[in-house]
Amino acid sequence: MGTFIGYRCSLCQQEYEPEQVSYTCPRDGGNLDVVLDYPALRRSTHPGEIARSTEESIWRYLALLPVGDPGHAGSALRAAGWTPLLRPRRLAEGLGLEQLWVKDDGRNPTASFKDRASAVVVARAQAIGADTIVTASTGNAGAALAGMAAAAGLPAVILAPRTAPPAKVAQLLIFGARVILVDGSYDQAFDLTLQAAETFGWYCRNTGYNPFTAEGKKTAAFEVCEQLTRALGSPGEGRWAAPDAVVVSVGDGNIISGLHKGFRDLLDLGWIAAMPRLIGVQSTGSAAIAQAFDRGTEEIIPVKAETLADSISVDLPRDGVRAVRAARQTGGTYITVEDTAILAAIRTLGAAAIFAEPAAAAAYAGLEVAARRGLVAPGEKVVLLSTGSGLKDIRAAMQAAGEARVIEPTLAALQAALA
Repeated sequence: MGTFIGYRCSLCQQEYEPEQVSYTCPRDGGNLDVVLDYPALRRSTHPGEIARSTEESIWRYLALLPVGDPGHAGSALRAAGWTPLLRPRRLAEGLGLEQLWVKDDGRNPTASFKDRASAVVVARAQAIGADTIVTASTGNAGAALAGMAAAAGLPAVILAPRTAPPAKVAQLLIFGARVILVDGSYDQAFDLTLQAAETFGWYCRNTGYNPFTAEGKKTAAFEVCEQLTRALGSPGEGRWAAPDAVVVSVGDGNIISGLHKGFRDLLDLGWIAAMPRLIGVQSTGSAAIAQAFDRGTEEIIPVKAETLADSISVDLPRDGVRAVRAARQTGGTYITVEDTAILAAIRTLGAAAIFAEPAAAAAYAGLEVAARRGLVAPGEKVVLLSTGSGLKDIRAAMQAAGEARVIEPTLAALQAALA
């Protein structure tokens, strides 16, 4: 935490001391990038030290985070991250790729990538003495906050659209959060949490608003490089290996922005030799960031989001500018996919024993497009991020898989069904 020296506005580049601001730039509302003391980090830590760590969570990278140790040993708060980097060879063969890995973040404590951000935000809340944390969510961010806050004994308030999948709402309630379903969109719930945080003095976790969310999400970039280095046969004592391309689904834009920040941190430290291309995937029904990228602009024009992938269903992405830059500055791109392709991708990933919710499967649908278009080459090292478990949205899973047959309990009926 001693290397956290301030913030820099992503729009106007104004810099602030750590205690001057909490959320966004007071001048223009731009999202803030956390600034670390890289010279001090180079002197104090190195890849080999982290490679020898026995901590199997995001907290193995504590030296690279702007928060202190959150404590609560043995709790879910200490279990976020260090998810497996799988190498599904049949998927790779089907795509014509020689080196494909899947980072399965559905294995996190609350079954989504969002645990990374929530764990870091909870640590920050503890450091500043916050007594309640609030967030807007379509389900995953809220479940992650509810779980991490419960582990730390902090009250959480979650505002979610009433259309959120029941499985996600159940998680919120089971973890003990105060859950309010809003008869409106995610964007309306987002705006309401900002008002509530200001009125009641709550600490706001909102994605694309709280700068510490991207700091949690960047840990996936650290893990990808460290785990890939091991997979390629190196102990990781010196420089880490980076993939050539990373493919990830995009909603608010904060995950791809966080990944970009993580890879930049490693590049600035000299721990990787080059940045991977970041390829963002959006549903055609919620593609405000992809549209801005295609126009060659950073102006994010709101859309009326309509997609079964609720976790990436956003009218006005709150981290859109940094999300556009994440692809543009790394030589990456954006791809849009139809909901039918997302459902097909759920089935394809399932055949490789990866159970992905629609938002996570969207990334694979986008990778299929990227492979067909030659946006990823056969010999390149490609990492796909699967950001959430299919158990989050059973209705969509059943829509993708179809119904199981019901038969009489006889061998003849079984033979007929198998035929």
